[in-house]
Amino acid sequence: MEYLKLKAVIIGKFIITLDTLVTLGTLDTLGTSNAMAKNIKTHLYCYDDHRGFTEDVRKRFNDLSRYSVESFQTREEFISHLEAAREHNYCKVAILGLHETKEQFDMIDKLTVEIKKIDARTGLILLGPADKMEEIKKTLKFNIDAYIPKNANSVLRIHNAVKKLISEHSIGIFRKKSNISTYVLLGFVLLAVILILVAWFRLPQYF
Repeated sequence: MEYLKLKAVIIGKFIITLDTLVTLGTLDTLGTSNAMAKNIKTHLYCYDDHRGFTEDVRKRFNDLSRYSVESFQTREEFISHLEAAREHNYCKVAILGLHETKEQFDMIDKLTVEIKKIDARTGLILLGPADKMEEIKKTLKFNIDAYIPKNANSVLRIHNAVKKLISEHSIGIFRKKSNISTYVLLGFVLLAVILILVAWFRLPQYF
């Protein structure tokens, strides 16, 4: 009789442990989903040394609860701001304005490398002369998220590119948190199985 009672207690505790772990994993996943559903502010950094497009971008992304649009006219100011924001996990998008000179293409090429060294998660959008886009693509060695020619549809295309980057950023966060939850859950399940096996070998009369 004592044997049956002890066996029932051990099995019952094991089942309760597994049920608790599954519940915790489910709650964590739901919490992650809810976090994704919240409005997380996206930061847009415009390198606009001639002040040629920032105001149009501000008008397009005018919801201050969801977007922050900042403009920089010098490379030093731009890089300094990115370094200060390095540790933050919010979505960051750099919009770089290009002109018609080869020297500026080379400068922007170096700038994109610096941006990715500071924070590889930063999205990159290049806005340049329509007739120079092929030359720009050949000059820049780094992967760019979107090349956008300057024309009447530029701001709309920037808007679509930013939305795509926000979506990719949110999915990346969700996958990372889901993976952590899965590993934690598997670790606890493995620990519970090990404890049952230890009990099996040390107290075989109760199984």
